Amino acid sequence: MAPVDTALGICAIVASVLVVTAVADRIRFPAPLLLMLVGIGASFVPFIDEPELTPELVLIGFLPPLLYAAAIRSSVIDFRTNFRPIGFLSVLLVVITALGIGLLTWLLLPVPFAVAFALGAVVAPPDAVAATAIARRIGLPRRVVTLLEGESLLNDATAITCLRVALVAIAGAVSAAEIGLGFAIAVTGALVGAAVAALAVAVRRHVNNPVFDTAISLLVPFVAYLPAEELGYQDYHGSGVIAVVTAGLLLGHKSPVIQSGQSRLAERVNWATIQFLLENTVFLLIGLQARRIIEALSTSTLSGGLIALFVVSVLVGVIVLRLVWVTISRFLIYRVDRETGEGRPPWSHTVVVGWAGLRGVVTLAAAFLIPEDVEHRAVLIFAAMVVTAGTLLIQGLTLPWLVRALRMRGPDARSDALQAATVLTTAGNAGLAALEEQARPDDEPSAVQLVRDRITARSDALWEKLGTGRDSTETPAEQYRRLRLGAMRAERDEVLRIRSSGTVDHDVIEQVLASFDIEESMLTIATERADRLSENQTVATPVDPSGSCVHLDAAPAEVDAEPLSEVCLDCVREGTRSVHLRRCAACGNVGCCDSSVGRHAERHFRTSHHPVMRSHEDGESWRWCYVDERLG
Repeated sequence: MAPVDTALGICAIVASVLVVTAVADRIRFPAPLLLMLVGIGASFVPFIDEPELTPELVLIGFLPPLLYAAAIRSSVIDFRTNFRPIGFLSVLLVVITALGIGLLTWLLLPVPFAVAFALGAVVAPPDAVAATAIARRIGLPRRVVTLLEGESLLNDATAITCLRVALVAIAGAVSAAEIGLGFAIAVTGALVGAAVAALAVAVRRHVNNPVFDTAISLLVPFVAYLPAEELGYQDYHGSGVIAVVTAGLLLGHKSPVIQSGQSRLAERVNWATIQFLLENTVFLLIGLQARRIIEALSTSTLSGGLIALFVVSVLVGVIVLRLVWVTISRFLIYRVDRETGEGRPPWSHTVVVGWAGLRGVVTLAAAFLIPEDVEHRAVLIFAAMVVTAGTLLIQGLTLPWLVRALRMRGPDARSDALQAATVLTTAGNAGLAALEEQARPDDEPSAVQLVRDRITARSDALWEKLGTGRDSTETPAEQYRRLRLGAMRAERDEVLRIRSSGTVDHDVIEQVLASFDIEESMLTIATERADRLSENQTVATPVDPSGSCVHLDAAPAEVDAEPLSEVCLDCVREGTRSVHLRRCAACGNVGCCDSSVGRHAERHFRTSHHPVMRSHEDGESWRWCYVDERLG
């Protein structure tokens, strides 16, 4: 293929991804599924020369950056907390699926068990992209998303190791000791990933340029993947997948310490763009392989009925095995508190995790690793395609319906705002204390007050969003955003007018416009988050990781004092406006929160020394301790 044709082909793929994704968003249809369907249809168009999806392209070109993009957004803490269920899904389930499908293939087709086990390893791992892309779109509980993302980060490593064992067995006999050796060598990828992460941390501590820092980030997944794959003994190799995931998790965890805010912002935008293009291109390429795979199938000596029975059996097998194992492991993984009965997630979580076993590009690419001299290879590759397309279409299309039928809901924006407000309040108080220590006698009072106002404004903007049910007018933070964005538009227009005059250097103009862009992006993000807050939804109180405190334990959950005012009487007397109301747990006094002008709830605590206040808004049952800054 000529270089011009290659360039045109790449442009056509990227343009198709953008157009189809935009259409999917407009019609509210999962973009991965629509891209695959478009690819299948396009593969049968005569004048389209579809690109071949080779194992090298997927395993080296696509997999490392996609895994790294997911890993740097994942939480090491959540990963460690859910290590047991993630291990049951990403290791044991993959091995069990490979053995189960291998046995089924061996019974239905005239192939050796080593070949059958190779197919089992190919179809065993759910896709890292497919499940999480759909999970993010439909809004699943965070615990479910954590399990699916954690599983998808590691299951490819298990599957590829199983496939390598199968390929060794196809070439000759393999012992149990050699199988154990293969898995042990694969795990050494974690050491490579940790070493690469340590090196990147050491280098990034001395890099202040966001462009350099982002360039280093782009290198990391390949620097981790390639050496790990080369590390090995005989036919067994270290796992590049584990290396990339380890490096990504560690660097994502260290990012706030080793990177500047500007570098983190640049890296976040760049990796979001890369992930969007790669993960959607993957599904389009999967569909484009349809005609080539079906044409290869026409040379098979097996009957059409046997082939149909086989591929349907494999598809049903991977779905059923996952559902059964997830159900069984529910009773093996979680320890239940005998007194409270807490510990295991709801059955709805188990059902959704069991149904979210969508296969993707790794399954199809790994199928091509099966040696060409293997009998009925075309049928095995066709089975991998049917499993990939079948799980994406059947489970992908029904997963949103299942989530709605089980009445599962994603994270509540108002509960998140409550949790964020408590974190920012505690952090802000630490910042204010540091400000008092660092402020010099000769510091300008207006500068000190400006810092103090900016610290308190962040948490105030979140607190005030919780009590919007009583008053439909704009909150102070909303007023600030509206006024600042309007003023900023005028400022930008004036800068552009100055730019047109040619009297100021271009670099200076770009620096001023960049400062506007950063501030505008912060205000826009705050506005989008505020728009997601539901006024009529009950606010779930998040669990404070620090635990409760003696004041919260001693304070009553309800206040029987009469009469209870529905307004802040202090605001009425002073002529100020309440934003969010709180009620004293000791005496029932109603006051406005810290985001209000009067801050009468805090003033009541200062004068009465009653430590606990309860929300006095509809649908909110949380309490706040002013002494220990704890949420209850």
